[in-house]
Amino acid sequence: MKNTIYIILIALALVITSCGEKGSLADKKKQLDKLKKEVSTLEAEIAKLDTATNEETKIKMVAVTDIQMSTFKHFIDIQGKVDADENVLVSPKMPGTVTSVLVKAGDVVRTGQVLATLDDKAARQGLEELKNRYDLAKTVFERQKNLWDQKIGSEIAFLQAKNNKDALEKSMSTMNEQLDMYKVKSLINGVVDEVQLKVGQMASPGMTTIRIVNNNKLKVKADVAETYASKIRTGNPVLVSLPDINIELLTTVNYSGKVINPLTRTFNVEALLTGNLDDYRPNMVAVLKIIDYENKSTIVIPINAIQTDESGQFVYVYKDGKAVKKAVIVGMNYGGKIEIKSGLVAGDKLITVGYQDLNEGEKVKL
Repeated sequence: MKNTIYIILIALALVITSCGEKGSLADKKKQLDKLKKEVSTLEAEIAKLDTATNEETKIKMVAVTDIQMSTFKHFIDIQGKVDADENVLVSPKMPGTVTSVLVKAGDVVRTGQVLATLDDKAARQGLEELKNRYDLAKTVFERQKNLWDQKIGSEIAFLQAKNNKDALEKSMSTMNEQLDMYKVKSLINGVVDEVQLKVGQMASPGMTTIRIVNNNKLKVKADVAETYASKIRTGNPVLVSLPDINIELLTTVNYSGKVINPLTRTFNVEALLTGNLDDYRPNMVAVLKIIDYENKSTIVIPINAIQTDESGQFVYVYKDGKAVKKAVIVGMNYGGKIEIKSGLVAGDKLITVGYQDLNEGEKVKL
């Protein structure tokens, strides 16, 4: 509009100039007065427009969220790991040289299956010697028994023969058990995870040789600070997150420890894993989110919308084009959300964007 006025004034100057000597001074004054009135009228209109524009500019823009009743859950976050109930390191029961390895990583094995064998030559020779002695003792016993049944011979000779035979039977049984100890056997049903035995290698009791894992009995274990001892119970819902394989699953606390570790001031919790157990690996990092509080019908808002002044905590809601201040009483918060105990009702329009620097009753625009 201002540009229009300037154009009119320039046009006036051109008119006056073009008139030259042709027009009288009175005519020129009339033309000038007329143009001044038009300029005054235009300036008044421009002032009105500027005032309206300034007022419009002063109204702050906000965004709102309709308040609804929803569920609020509070979690205790704990880092743990995947563990197997049956994760066994198998080692020989007798020292000896490895003569064969019968499994490889990935093989499915059963309880009692032979995984490897050790050199048992000396034990077998000892067993053969015992067998020979036993055969002789058995023959002597049978003959002494026949004689004793016929009341021939002495009872002492019969009892000695019987005792000798029985003793050799026990020695053979013990030798067979020792011979079996040269076989490395699986203690559980599962899958061979690693094999550290090689043919010709010396092996001995306590030496790590073969690991067997039963993936059908996997769980998550974690140590929890004693602060939460009164909040965590067996049966509590728990959300287990396995970030390395991007899996989340809902399960329950299977066990909550009853003893506090005096060194770490923690107690142990366990949760069974479900789903496709082939996806999990023992010692994999896991995050447990144990639900220790839940309200199924409450108001939940972004925690950033809460402001504080000398009177306490408050939020702004939108009503009839204005920002209305509402004092609130809050509950627990988790994950950027906070529970509202009182101060808001379903249907309120909470200002969630542009609430900074608002004043009570200030005009706002959506």
